[in-house]
Amino acid sequence: LGLALYASSLCAASGAAFLYHDYCVIGAGPSGLQVAYFLQQAGRDYIVFERSHAPGSFFALYPRHRKLISINKQYTGKSNSEFNLRHDWNSLLSHDRQLLFRHYSRDFFPNADAMVHYLEDFASLLKLRVQYNTAIVHVTLERDGQAWNGHYFLLTDQDRQNYKCSSLLVATGTWVPNVVNFPGSEYVEGYETVSINPEDFAGQTVLILGRGNSAFETAENILGVTNFIHMVSRSRVRLSWATHYVGDLRAINNGLLDTYQLKSLDGLLEGDLEDLAIIKDKKGKLHITLRFYLDNRNTSAGIDSITLPQDELDNFATRAPYDRVIRCLGWKFDFSIYNRSLRMMPGKGNKKKYPQIKPSYESRSTRGLFVLGTASHSVDFRKSAGGFIHGFRYTTRAVHRLLENRHHGVPWPSTVYPITQLTNSIIKRVNEASGLYQMFSVLADIILLRENATAFEYLEEYPVGVLAELEMQTGRKAPNGLFVIIMEYGRNFSGADKDVFYYNRAVGEAQHAWQSNFLHPVIYYYKRLPTEREMRLRPPDWPLPRPDAVHHIVEDFLTDWTAPNAHILPLRRFLENCLSTDLRNFFAESCFLFAFTRQKLPPFCRQGYARMQGLVGSEGLRHHAVEAGLLEDYTLIDFSGDRAPESREGSQDRLLRDHTIPVRPLQHLVNAKDE
Repeated sequence: LGLALYASSLCAASGAAFLYHDYCVIGAGPSGLQVAYFLQQAGRDYIVFERSHAPGSFFALYPRHRKLISINKQYTGKSNSEFNLRHDWNSLLSHDRQLLFRHYSRDFFPNADAMVHYLEDFASLLKLRVQYNTAIVHVTLERDGQAWNGHYFLLTDQDRQNYKCSSLLVATGTWVPNVVNFPGSEYVEGYETVSINPEDFAGQTVLILGRGNSAFETAENILGVTNFIHMVSRSRVRLSWATHYVGDLRAINNGLLDTYQLKSLDGLLEGDLEDLAIIKDKKGKLHITLRFYLDNRNTSAGIDSITLPQDELDNFATRAPYDRVIRCLGWKFDFSIYNRSLRMMPGKGNKKKYPQIKPSYESRSTRGLFVLGTASHSVDFRKSAGGFIHGFRYTTRAVHRLLENRHHGVPWPSTVYPITQLTNSIIKRVNEASGLYQMFSVLADIILLRENATAFEYLEEYPVGVLAELEMQTGRKAPNGLFVIIMEYGRNFSGADKDVFYYNRAVGEAQHAWQSNFLHPVIYYYKRLPTEREMRLRPPDWPLPRPDAVHHIVEDFLTDWTAPNAHILPLRRFLENCLSTDLRNFFAESCFLFAFTRQKLPPFCRQGYARMQGLVGSEGLRHHAVEAGLLEDYTLIDFSGDRAPESREGSQDRLLRDHTIPVRPLQHLVNAKDE
């Protein structure tokens, strides 16, 4: 009995050693705070672990020169808050209008200190449950058939305190500097520690390793004080305005391109950094050579005993010695804290700095482990904005909705409308929605058709990569077909070698909408939900498999897709062809006529006029409609004779023949689009 009591006390002590939460979030950066907000709004049991004393510790150090490249547009000419988020790349999503970034900085490219202040306020004012000064140093699994996902996640912090969670949300970002090891790499200074005082570089010759924004940001800071700057990387420079990828080189940092192309000593070179070697001479100058020249020689043996490239090729590009070499190669994900049981594996190729995850942002190997924020960028790397705040604030919300359905039985939010509102609903979303706009080709609106196409269910911003799993992931059914609304650039418009400023680069006519180059809405129609096999075998670079029908809304210079003839009319006709119905709105007079001349009324008449609903008339509205030719002016007709005048009779014959009222458009009349 004593042994049994002792054993039970040990078990109790062991169980008490683990602090349990349903959701554990690692990292209180932007994505960690964003998912914490959604969990708190839903009333879930969660905790956020942050190794620093405050949220957003990455922004306390980076970017080193303190200017963000995420735009902060104060004015758009519109008051629609959803639309304005299209041009606010720094705000997180919340119900508090005071927590918009424009209240923290008026600069178009804000200072990073403003972001630190903003994140601190976001966490404190919303009372998010963040546990600071807690560095998670080890994560492993504990198998348990009763757990949500068949296992618990066990976390250990720097003080050996243990935590147990049912679901793990990793929001640590990518913060481990990329380092290339080669002979002499010990002489290289890192972006994370190099001086940001330009005077420290006065009169010096500098070599920068890297070709991204951090490299050009560093060059921009010292451009006016150095002898010259050379920049070496394995790939050519990629300009964001050509690739349409915000992570590529932005115009704010590209001053070195001017000085290079305008022959002012600075320059860019391409080469594999692992083939380099650096030799330091007695004066402290750094000489660049190639690894194979060393032939197993010791780099400290002295420069006089080592063959340099210029000894054989006297015009070798980097023959001049450098005073400093700076590494600016970006960051990668920290895999070190995850036990092998989680099988957190790096991606392949240019995605190796990110963990492998599914398009649902869940780990490919461990159920219940989701990766959020910058670290989840492998899903849309070099394609969309998922690695940046203005993109992952929406993908984080999508992950939360997936979790709500999986663990709590809360279906994906949706709204049901009558089919007559289909065109209006699409036009409204493509003109306002920020998530579709920022996460183009990744997030899409889904329209689920009801039986006989009498109504539809609208789901917003669903990850298209898991479209085949829609019913399981959302708790919504799609037995009668669906439309998928997504934003896309032209197929062959983006690329490092593309000229995006060529003449006739824009399409203006609706019949050529499929050739649109700039970002524009595309509507896919499927008679049934695509299968996983169809998703897997979709054409290269297509976000979706081949649909039963597809419609491009022609690109617009103002990104305002409300033109009656260029945008709305072609869309409505496409939808009518897919559904074999008439989606126009009619006056009561037309519905009355159709009731006597058609076997089947248009949906608007069935759902409005036949139910004694519709447009309420007034004398002013009737007068306006008469002037537009939409209604007969019966006040001018003489009914004293045995029959109506010839004009009215002819008009009625024409109505009976065409089954509609032959009129011209009147777009400013509500519910009066007869053409």
